[in-house]
Amino acid sequence: MMPLTMARVGEENSIKKVGGKEETRRFLANIGFVPGTHVTIITEISGNVIVNIKESRVAISREMAAKIMI
Repeated sequence: MMPLTMARVGEENSIKKVGGKEETRRFLANIGFVPGTHVTIITEISGNVIVNIKESRVAISREMAAKIMI
């Protein structure tokens, strides 16, 4: 396992675990970041990560991306 921040742009990965505080985990789950879901990094812009998840593009901070294990 490694954090989402270590993934390469364009590489599809599967989410294994979501860490962090309960509030953070709940927020990420609400926007689709749950174990078993496929996620692809589209680009990184000034520390933020734009990912493709469940056919939607979502921008999350680098800190949140570090809590998502792939």
